[in-house]
Amino acid sequence: MTMHGNGHSSRIEGFYRLSRQERLTRLADRSGLDQCEVAELAEAVPLSFDAADHMIENAVGVIGLPLGVALNFLINGRERLVPMAVEEPSVVAAASHAARLIRDAGGFFAEADASLMIGQIQLVNVPDFDAAMQQLQAATHELLSEANAVHPNMVRRGGGARRIEVRALPETACGPMLVVHLVVDVGDAMGANAVNSMAEALSPLIEQKTGGQARLRILSNLADQRLARARCRIPFRFLDAEPFPGQEVARRMEEAWAFAAADPYRATTHNKGAMNGIDAVAIATGQDWRGIEAGAHAYAARNGHYGPLTEWRVHNDTLIGAIEVPLAVGIVGGNLECNPRVRFSLRLLGVESARELAAIMAAVGLAQNFAAMRALVTDGIQRGHMALHARGLAVAAGAPDNLVEQVVEGLIASGEIKLSKARQILESVQLGA
Repeated sequence: MTMHGNGHSSRIEGFYRLSRQERLTRLADRSGLDQCEVAELAEAVPLSFDAADHMIENAVGVIGLPLGVALNFLINGRERLVPMAVEEPSVVAAASHAARLIRDAGGFFAEADASLMIGQIQLVNVPDFDAAMQQLQAATHELLSEANAVHPNMVRRGGGARRIEVRALPETACGPMLVVHLVVDVGDAMGANAVNSMAEALSPLIEQKTGGQARLRILSNLADQRLARARCRIPFRFLDAEPFPGQEVARRMEEAWAFAAADPYRATTHNKGAMNGIDAVAIATGQDWRGIEAGAHAYAARNGHYGPLTEWRVHNDTLIGAIEVPLAVGIVGGNLECNPRVRFSLRLLGVESARELAAIMAAVGLAQNFAAMRALVTDGIQRGHMALHARGLAVAAGAPDNLVEQVVEGLIASGEIKLSKARQILESVQLGA
């Protein structure tokens, strides 16, 4: 088994009970980060305004988002400390709990395809579709050479334009169209800028070959040639959840998956659970999470029916889980370099390629989906979620550290998980003190 960083496990007992400084010290020890990198995370300002002002237009400030670490992940035999940026209570805890259970069953196995992205060139007013398609097929080598001339450094690194695909759209609201797909291996980048540049540069030559007129020249966020997959096998004995034996939990999870496979209303929420994990890692590592979301949901509907991104099936005495999702991510690029917290997250995760990052994100999505489904088929989703939500409300109500637990207990006992109730309970506790 290959360990993360300097050889330590991602299992850190009682991590949530440690102070912030103690947590950072443990992370530095476990991940191989140096003290300067850890000290940067302790800085009060996560992103300077000067950096933000260069990243977007009309900047007026920087908004904060909690950055946590999910523990216990064993992926392809390697320990991983997983950074997650998310505002929703229970996400990090659920991922860590699921990872702990699944690591005891052997952990996750994950992989990702080569980093192939699609650039689309829309053609209108094409006089002869058949002739145009033949011309494009005959000019494939010329077209790829033209595209690769735009980014010679990418080619030198082993990437570049790989093939040309042509799709006819004979019936649209504005008449027939021809769509040319430029398939590009973008290596360790997300690839949008490179693919867009290639598509724009290639369009005059494509117009010449087809007699049509180019309109949109843009990357597609449906990265269905850049899929990531993860799977796990969990024997029944690891699934016991009092009063339910593991076999019953597994059967109920398969039934819950079947519900999602048959009903898009359930499938949407089912997939939201998986994306809770994927998005949180995406934000922590500086990815285009909106593009990831768009691609994931389009892929979920690729067969004309919106369905689940994950699958849970019972086989003999084992619950088998799997996920397949398009993940266009990168570990190089300008915005990644601008944000020190992003650099910290990538270093903590220990990834060396975009494909490695995508595989890990798929495993985290599968873990998050497992945690949500297991809770749904046993205790219900609200039990743990509301306890964590109550803690956030207690803090928002102004409870000092020594009174937070009392306010949380009062909220849960009242059954009213509301800010106004938290303030009322805090006032009562303070008067009683």
